[in-house]
Amino acid sequence: MDVTGILKVKQETQQVKDSFKKREFVLTIDQTSQYPQHVTFQLTQDKTSIIDNYNVGEEVKVSFNLRGREWTSPQGDVKYFNTIDAWRIERVQNQKSASATQATSTADVNPATAIVSDFSKTTAEDDLPF
Repeated sequence: MDVTGILKVKQETQQVKDSFKKREFVLTIDQTSQYPQHVTFQLTQDKTSIIDNYNVGEEVKVSFNLRGREWTSPQGDVKYFNTIDAWRIERVQNQKSASATQATSTADVNPATAIVSDFSKTTAEDDLPF
């Protein structure tokens, strides 16, 4: 499953047991609603570092698995717990900047002018023309 939202909270990695570590983060989804939803995801084991390159406030797409388990207390009460295990995070490119990039790359350009303008962008530190 996938969901897109704004990264709200990024917590530190927790070493739960010698052989198990996890890291939680919160994504705000449904921002246009009067009641936006703040959903907690967890990253486990070698995936805990995949959120390092993302900043709070960035729009991201999270791929995840929804997990659930049953637990019976010593008194015999049965409870159910859910976990949202993230396994991939991607930046969501702003639609306006994506459109601008696409328009620039598809514009009619005179190839001779493009080559000349590329050479004019070289600097003193960059003595190679390519």
